[in-house]
Amino acid sequence: MTPTLPRPLKTLLWPVAAMAAVIVLSNVLVQHAINDWLTWGAFSYPLVFLVCDLTNRTLGPAAARRVAWAGFAVAVGVSLALAPWRIALASGAAFIFSQAMDIAVFNRWRRASWWKAPLLGSLVASVVDTAVFFFLAFAGSDMNWLMLASGDLAVKAAMAALLLAPYRALLPRLSTWTPPHPASP
Repeated sequence: MTPTLPRPLKTLLWPVAAMAAVIVLSNVLVQHAINDWLTWGAFSYPLVFLVCDLTNRTLGPAAARRVAWAGFAVAVGVSLALAPWRIALASGAAFIFSQAMDIAVFNRWRRASWWKAPLLGSLVASVVDTAVFFFLAFAGSDMNWLMLASGDLAVKAAMAALLLAPYRALLPRLSTWTPPHPASP
């Protein structure tokens, strides 16, 4: 007999996998600078806010928090194997604080126009994430982390706006994330 996951865990499998994959990819890419003020991780990391916002809109804030914590655990574990410990730990701390902010701001604006909650949540969360990550990962090193943080934040802000298109396009297609309603008798 094949073991089956309880319905709530099955529902969160895709968002958790997506969240963990984005974090691990970003932790590797942040180690590769494009120039003095930008790393490749700035382009991949904003996808965590897209995953969080789609989960929040589709399944609610409790599910979004579960996805954030599960993504956090998986990603920090894998990142410790793929990235220097300081980057992995800084990423974990920045991630969980910024996800909490994204969920809170999203919920504050969820009844407004479709684009306000994901945009404002992502922008506030990007500021928190950038400040926490770059300070913990690079403060005291010879890297000009303030310049990197500035470039990173500018890209995250642009990505928050650009990711509104996939957010809008994916939202009606997330029926696989929504638990089926029991059949009526």
